[in-house]
Amino acid sequence: MSQHALVLVEGESGIGKSRMLDECLADPALRGRTVLMAACPPLREPFPLGAVVDGLRAFHERLGELALSPLAGALRTLFPEWASWLPPALEALPDPQETRHRLFRALGELIDALGVDVLVVEDAHWADAATLDWLLTLTTSHGAARSIVVTYRPLDVGEGSPLLRLTSRPPRNMSWERIALEPLDVPQTGALVKSMFATADVSDHFAAFLHEHTGGIPLALEETVRLLRARRDIFRSESGWRRRITEELRVPPTVRDSVLERVTRLDPPTRAVLEAAAVLEAPAGEALIAAVAGLDEAAVQDSLAVALASGLLREAGRGAFGFNHVLASRAVAEATPIPSRRRLHHRAALALSESEHPPVVRLCRHFRESGDVEEWCRYAEAAAELAMEAGDGHTTVAMMLDLLTAADHPVERLVRLARRLGAAVSATAEPLLGLGERVRAALEETLAHPGLPAEARGELGLRLGRLRFHLGEFEAAMAGLEAAMPDLQDRPELAVQAMLLLANPMIRAWPRARHLEWAGRAERLFPLVGLPVERAAFLSNQAAALLCLGEEDGWRVARALPTDGDSRLERQEIARGRLMAGQFCTLWGRHDDARAYLDSSAALVERAGYRRIEDVLRLARAHLAWHDGHWDGLDDVAAELAGSETADEATRLEARMILGCLDLARGVPQRAEQRLREVLAASLERGHADPFIFPDVALARILLARGEPEAAVEITEPMLEMIVRKDVWLWATELLPVHLDVLAAVGRTEERAGLAAAFAAGMAGRDAPAAAAAVVTCQAMVAADPEAAAGLFGRAAAMWAALPRPYDGLLAAERQGRRLLDAGERERGLAVLEESQRELAALGARWDADRVAHLLREQGVEVARPWRGGRRGYGDRLSPRELEIVRLVALGWTNKRIAESLTLSPRTVERHLSASMRKLSVTTRTALVTTAAADGLLDETPT
Repeated sequence: MSQHALVLVEGESGIGKSRMLDECLADPALRGRTVLMAACPPLREPFPLGAVVDGLRAFHERLGELALSPLAGALRTLFPEWASWLPPALEALPDPQETRHRLFRALGELIDALGVDVLVVEDAHWADAATLDWLLTLTTSHGAARSIVVTYRPLDVGEGSPLLRLTSRPPRNMSWERIALEPLDVPQTGALVKSMFATADVSDHFAAFLHEHTGGIPLALEETVRLLRARRDIFRSESGWRRRITEELRVPPTVRDSVLERVTRLDPPTRAVLEAAAVLEAPAGEALIAAVAGLDEAAVQDSLAVALASGLLREAGRGAFGFNHVLASRAVAEATPIPSRRRLHHRAALALSESEHPPVVRLCRHFRESGDVEEWCRYAEAAAELAMEAGDGHTTVAMMLDLLTAADHPVERLVRLARRLGAAVSATAEPLLGLGERVRAALEETLAHPGLPAEARGELGLRLGRLRFHLGEFEAAMAGLEAAMPDLQDRPELAVQAMLLLANPMIRAWPRARHLEWAGRAERLFPLVGLPVERAAFLSNQAAALLCLGEEDGWRVARALPTDGDSRLERQEIARGRLMAGQFCTLWGRHDDARAYLDSSAALVERAGYRRIEDVLRLARAHLAWHDGHWDGLDDVAAELAGSETADEATRLEARMILGCLDLARGVPQRAEQRLREVLAASLERGHADPFIFPDVALARILLARGEPEAAVEITEPMLEMIVRKDVWLWATELLPVHLDVLAAVGRTEERAGLAAAFAAGMAGRDAPAAAAAVVTCQAMVAADPEAAAGLFGRAAAMWAALPRPYDGLLAAERQGRRLLDAGERERGLAVLEESQRELAALGARWDADRVAHLLREQGVEVARPWRGGRRGYGDRLSPRELEIVRLVALGWTNKRIAESLTLSPRTVERHLSASMRKLSVTTRTALVTTAAADGLLDETPT
């Protein structure tokens, strides 16, 4: 805003004209300048010069210091309240033009006297003619060297408006600048949302979703995000801001009012065209809009021209017209009276059904909104089938759920729709997100129908039980499945599915024998299962149930799983089965097999587009990384899973448990305790038994270290009692060693030997390397002779390390060193402890390394004090990990590919790249690679 400049700022409503103006006026460079703000309100008949008068009233306190000429007396009609400060009124002039000219001169003298440096006229498209004429005189006069800023909406400037004379040609005696503000693109949309939450954690997908609905209009975007936050559709998780399932957005009131204000100024035929376009949603041609609006094509052509000129509609290519953004369309549709809206939908349905290729999805929506249930069902089922064939299971489930619950149906159709809904839930490759609970309620209501045939009742009971398993409602699932069994007697392919769900030991109350009974019954029905996808599902579920129960025979079943399938659904089942086999390999301690199963599952997930289990697959790899000691970047992966909107609750809980274990190992016990207690409380509330979620172990270690053994026993004992009651000793692998410590701390030493022996007996004959190492660890803990105990601990440490589970191995080695000291073998004991301390520190287990270091110092051994200023840096040099990532960037790899290759999260890769750019003083990936190459850092490029 240099002196004596005319600045025109144009753009549609909500584009950010006022925001830009406010930020410019707040710039320190304008400090000390006098600014006159004249905001033009949207009045039907604005008062002449009203905006200018209102702006000048803000200066009333300065009137007494002004030296005004008699000309200022002309202002008395505009400012009657200033009569005591203004000169006497002037004689009336016979010519109105002369009176107006004198008034303009008086206004000019007043703003000169006030020393106005910047005159701002906002929303000049609403300004009266007198205000615009006065602006024209200011731009052509040779008065004070002031700047004039005018903001306006070009599409709202009326024909013949004086504003067009102001904007169409630059003034001769002023510099001139036109600023046309455009909607944000997708990256800019993401940047704005990031700035609103002061975070970098806004996905490209979410930014694109918001851009599609708001058209990149900043006001619509800001109001939409605020509305989402107020409704808690976006929330803060472990890994940043996330959104819940939000396929539709409510129209924020500010956006709604802005759109409707523009609509009300249009003539009735144009409003009818806008209502038709809003109901159609998708861009449409003149003929279709005419049919829906009930107008002839000539009237539609005229109305389209007006709607386009208003900026509400746009040409979407090849004679098709639609709204600028979804929120505007929805605002108009919602403002249309319901009877009129139904009539418009009916016309749209009739017109579209006569096309050569009827669009079934659109017809489904129009018949639904018009109230025609029969036609809605016909097209909705066809649309759902198309969606499932296209691999869009989530849409299929949503459509069938809506169809089942939004209307009353006869029993025959009710059964058909419920079956299709249940089948869609089972077959979908995407996470159900917020649909799961709604589907459960719909199936429960259908099952309660008194006229339901027994065969349908059995099948729907199975579908409901499977869904309840997915939702973590295991007690209800088991009860419902047992109740459904009599109705499945004539459907062996369905009965075997129910039996295998009942064989899954995920509830606390049932003993192992009861689960095995159902597994055996399912095995006997297996020859009757004929379809490849059903056979793959049987093998997946049978192997998982047996392996979870600690049955060696589960490996025979797992080995029978195919490596590939002929159909997408078969590949999905095989991928799920191999994923579960990989998880149980980790539980048993077969880490090489775990990696092989998980890798093969990942390949099938990619081929089948089975996104529904992607989070579980990442979690399985994260859990394996925890045991393997591959902790670099693991906290980022676990945090993302803990906050994932697509993950189920069990996945989020297990991820939070891993975070808590990492916190404890790294020396942050307070945060670890908080996380672990939250996981424990949530797990107990769910009432399920999960061999992968044992927050009790790390939590008990914290309490023991704090000298609270009684509190620790209250945590470990209920879980161990459940393991004993269910007779699933495999699950005691991590818990029992800590529980034995707890029993010793509370003086219940007589129980320890019996538990260790029961554990050994329970795992006898099973090739479970992790449990075998835990058995030897427990035997060492109850050994009375310290030398014998030390030998057993040494053997256990070697067994743990061979898996590899280095953390458990080093903890066993620490126990070995302590028992060697007890046995009087000081030199050997100290040597073992020193090595354990070094390895624990190298692993990143600061909490444990500090404990061992404290013991060594008590024994007179000098141990270097650990660095407490954070992780040691590399100065301006790239760290090994940063160098590795830069070299992969040089190969053209994306962040996602790098993350998958290095088992990191994309956020960790982004953080390493940012650090590398900072160290090399560059700001782009291209410059990073160029500089790294020039510095010789890419000489050892990986292949």
